[in-house]
Amino acid sequence: MTRLLERFYGCLKSSNVKKHENPEYRRQEPEYFILNSDFWLLNSVSFGFLHKEVYVRLIVGISGASGSIYGIRLCEILRGYPEIETHLVITETGVKIIEEETPHRIAQIIDMVNYTYENDDLFAPVSSGSFITEGMVVAPCSAKTLSAIANSYTDNLLTRAADVMLKERRKLILLFRETPLHLGHIENMKKITEMGGIILPPVPAFYCNPKTIDDLVNHTLGKVLDLFGISHNLFKRWDRR
Repeated sequence: MTRLLERFYGCLKSSNVKKHENPEYRRQEPEYFILNSDFWLLNSVSFGFLHKEVYVRLIVGISGASGSIYGIRLCEILRGYPEIETHLVITETGVKIIEEETPHRIAQIIDMVNYTYENDDLFAPVSSGSFITEGMVVAPCSAKTLSAIANSYTDNLLTRAADVMLKERRKLILLFRETPLHLGHIENMKKITEMGGIILPPVPAFYCNPKTIDDLVNHTLGKVLDLFGISHNLFKRWDRR
């Protein structure tokens, strides 16, 4: 396990991904606006700012549950949207499960996103509510992570970033991957829902006639993108007309 984490953090340190501590990038950072901001849309017309690009920040968390392919595939999909800036946090157990369940190397996943942070880096920008984002997706979300978020136990960067989403009334989507469920799981999901979070279990749908595992994964992630108002063609929508 120690060697595995050393490889992950070695990839992070040697990666060419732009890090938040890079002063050059900080000076060149464009203005950011929330995707669904009517104020910005109105003012862009009123003051002739249509030439400016609109950037959206999304946080992706991969925790230590089976189903890391959901988080990896989400990073891969978001890479196709140049207007979306992605910030990735992987827990220590999440790193191990990626190595166990998928053919992906950690360095490959890091290259899919704009920023990657160590899970113990509580000084990272995503740990602060003043760092404006559109929201966060935890895919997959383990039972431990669900419990930590539900009870505001923010002892690492992933759970702190999720807590920030709730306190700032931003979108938090958790792909809770556990079955069967006991009452503790259900009560934790209830708590998060009451605080404004969204529980989105990766439940497969078959009306789109999936042929592969990738089809099933894409359907769930398409539902995630729908909640953020991001257009996509990841699955065929239901229409009996």
